[in-house]
Parts: sequence; C-alpha cells; structure tokens
Amino acid sequence: MVIEILCQEHRNIEKLLLVLERELSVFARGDRPDYEVVHAVIAYFQVYPDAYHHPTEDMVFEKLKVRDPAAAAKVGDLAADHRRGAEGLRRVARAVESVLADQELLRQNINDIIRDFIEQERRHIAMEERDFFPAAVKALQARDWAEIASRLTDQRNPLFSEVVEERFEVVRRHILQLEQEAEAERSAYC
Repeated sequence: MVIEILCQEHRNIEKLLLVLERELSVFARGDRPDYEVVHAVIAYFQVYPDAYHHPTEDMVFEKLKVRDPAAAAKVGDLAADHRRGAEGLRRVARAVESVLADQELLRQNINDIIRDFIEQERRHIAMEERDFFPAAVKALQARDWAEIASRLTDQRNPLFSEVVEERFEVVRRHILQLEQEAEAERSAYC
C-alpha cells in the first residue's frame, strides 16, 4: 500500500511536470505562459513533496538501510537527491519571479533552468521506481510496512484529492484540459 501511494504521487508529479513543460513551450515560442498556473505548480512543489511525499520515502529508506544495506547503497543518498530537487525548484521560482519583474534575462537561460528541473525530477522518479521501490518491496517485512503505514499522516493532497485547495484549482483545471486533449488525440487515431 505504501509503495502504491508513492507511485501514485509520482504519477501526480508527472502531470505537474507536463503542465510546466507545456507552459515552458508557450514561453519558448515567445508568448506569455499562464503564470497563475506556473505559480500554482511551484507552490505545490514547495509544499507537498517535502512535507509528505519525501518523509514517507525517508521512512521506507531507513528500513531498507537496515534490511538490505547493499540495496540502500545502490540507491545512494536519497536525502541529497531531494535537496537537489528543492534547490532546482528554488532556481525555477527565482527565474519566474525575475521574468515577472521584467528583469533582463535570456529566454534560453529561463528555458534551461526550468527544463533542468523537469529532467532532474524525471530522473529522480525513474531511479526510485527502478532501484529504490523494488528493493524496498523485496527487503522490507510486513511489520516494517505496517509501522510505516501507522506513521503516515492522513493529510490530504492539496491538489490530487477530493477537496482541492483553492490556490491549486487553476492547475487542476489545466491538468484536466491536458488529459481531455490527450484523450481526444488518442480517439482520433483509434
């Protein structure tokens, strides 16, 4: 159950990365992206992963280090990866604020900062799903999972739950629009 929750959260993060990527393509064309959407995506990344997702991963990782130190060593320094992601997000936030403040910045620099964040997040998720999660499923025992599950908070995801925080509603609408467009494209070919 814990791994399924983490994987679903990864799918949710990927949806946000797609939204960010789409807004980046608008920016790259020289048009004005929807900065309300971009700000909401940034706000989500500033709140949810570090407060809820990463602590759950940290609990699993601590158990993995006990049960299978070699597998944990292969995963590497998960906390450092999370810190790099947070730093990448801070660079994205600063770049967006600079654009909005009409500071002189090269479009390519903004593009590179945001693209680097997106790619870093995707690499991190891929590593966790390729190395970390399977190792944890293999090594952890039922009592480990039960202990982790008992320590999870029942905090609702502010974007991907039944009740969406108002500040994230614009992103939710944007995601639904992207999903409808993707479905329409699939239907056109089948």
